[in-house]
Amino acid sequence: MKIPSKRRNPILADIFSRLKCMERRGSGFKKILADYEGQVEFDETKMPVFDADNDDFTLTLYNLNYGTNYATQVNENVIENVIEISEEKIKKLMPEYSKKKLAKACEILKMISETPNISIDELRIALDVTDRTIARYISELKDKDIIERKGPDNGGEWKIK
Repeated sequence: MKIPSKRRNPILADIFSRLKCMERRGSGFKKILADYEGQVEFDETKMPVFDADNDDFTLTLYNLNYGTNYATQVNENVIENVIEISEEKIKKLMPEYSKKKLAKACEILKMISETPNISIDELRIALDVTDRTIARYISELKDKDIIERKGPDNGGEWKIK
């Protein structure tokens, strides 16, 4: 790669430099190449192409998923792992819950199914409830054998049974 590193727009480069929003010159090419090489579907035929002359600069990025079934496989795995959570199912398991509590319990289960390693604090913040309230919901869901914690509190994950 023999493209010289020069400032194409010196005024913008100066502004970004003074705002500390610009890295050293020429570092972007290496980052683009390193990121591309780290992708799952990367092969040498899909290397980014840099082209420059005195007036223009062109970067061609090839779609790494084009002509592969990787994206389809990922989507199928996500669909297989989605657990249908309905208020009716929760209502049968927890008949004492009000409509509001059922909605919160369903939200907790939905968040756990989407992000199994979500923390109790993240659940509490997302639901805008107190520490005691989220602890009560989690405890009741565990007691009814709806969810369980696998692994340590810090770094483990939730499993919906």
